[in-house]
Amino acid sequence: MKIAIYGASGMIGSRIAAEAVSRGHEVIGVTRSGVELPAGVRAVRGNANDVASAKELAADADVLVSAIGPSRTGGDHQDFLDAIDNLATAVRGTETRLLVVGGAGSLVVNGNRVVDGPDFPAAYKAEALTLSQALDNLRATDESVNWTLLSPAFVIAPGERTGTFRLSLDEPVGDHISAEDYAVALLNEIDTPAHPRRRFTLGY
Repeated sequence: MKIAIYGASGMIGSRIAAEAVSRGHEVIGVTRSGVELPAGVRAVRGNANDVASAKELAADADVLVSAIGPSRTGGDHQDFLDAIDNLATAVRGTETRLLVVGGAGSLVVNGNRVVDGPDFPAAYKAEALTLSQALDNLRATDESVNWTLLSPAFVIAPGERTGTFRLSLDEPVGDHISAEDYAVALLNEIDTPAHPRRRFTLGY
């Protein structure tokens, strides 16, 4: 399978790329800088907001992965939302799937989004609201956009690849996850699709 990963040099994107390579996939790493990437990943300079190049990649790849976030452009959250919309447009009406790295703030506890709770950390609220809006925008797309969004647990950081974790749809199932196991779950979804046009989550 050919997988194009936007944000392949980041903390999560690099783990997704490594996991994809380890499974024998052809991996294209798309970064704004065109920085050299690890062995097995073909580095491409690109921008998720570039309509023409996104459509070219969608036509050539089986899967587009968005491992970018609002902070990648210095906090320009509309730029991030536009990028996700652009990638959704690029895959619309094609066989190419779109996998999106989401946030934990949109997870639901007792019927309420976590980001809307009184105890949600103020420092992370703006980004969490933007990531929640991206999920809402994907949910509003028509059926010809085959997307899946994976929300991490509340804390995601470099760690161990265990391959053992729990999955859920909209409710959290643990307070942390390693970036390595997040990549395992995302590649499991790529290899064996189980959540078309859905969000799901994971945790320990």
